[in-house]
Amino acid sequence: MLGFLFEHELMPFHLSVLALILLSMAETFGYYIGLRPSTFLKKISPDWLIESPLLQVKFSKVLIFVFLLLNFSFAGYFLQLSIFASKQVFAAWYYVVLPALVIAIFFTVFMIHCLDQVIKPKVALNQVDLLGRLATVSSGNARPGFSAQARVRDENGQLHYIQVEPEFGELEFQSQIILIRFRKSHYIAKKISISNHLFSSDQY
Repeated sequence: MLGFLFEHELMPFHLSVLALILLSMAETFGYYIGLRPSTFLKKISPDWLIESPLLQVKFSKVLIFVFLLLNFSFAGYFLQLSIFASKQVFAAWYYVVLPALVIAIFFTVFMIHCLDQVIKPKVALNQVDLLGRLATVSSGNARPGFSAQARVRDENGQLHYIQVEPEFGELEFQSQIILIRFRKSHYIAKKISISNHLFSSDQY
């Protein structure tokens, strides 16, 4: 057991597990004392990263980093143990880190997409009337029963992020839509035809 823990070629994945444990503990204790690491990471993260469509999810963004650490360590252990089972020796860690990272990113994107679909969006009291306004789908694809995030500007030019769902068909990522009805926690929207030149993309 000690040989496994101190194996040099497994050290990047041991460090990933250690970082996962420390981050989880810090986030848990920080929740009660008001010093959460996620708040600090949000402040130092660049705007282009925070506004990335991939990160526009309905749960804490620090959970994405937790998934990445978890998947990276699991993928690294799996690859190294597979190599050890066939050759009776571990591969050099720098040969395994890149494939493990690619696998981790793939599974992280898959996990956050699945989780984002099943989490009920937070219902915020909306004081502005957005019906009839033009919007752009900013995260995922929407279909009946599965909403997606869209961005829309109100009459004062303020940007709002809302959940939209079509009556039928599908609203693809970055498609232009018009809000026609509000239903409980989301808006019903219709896709605007690309050939319709009456609307300008500058409005979003």
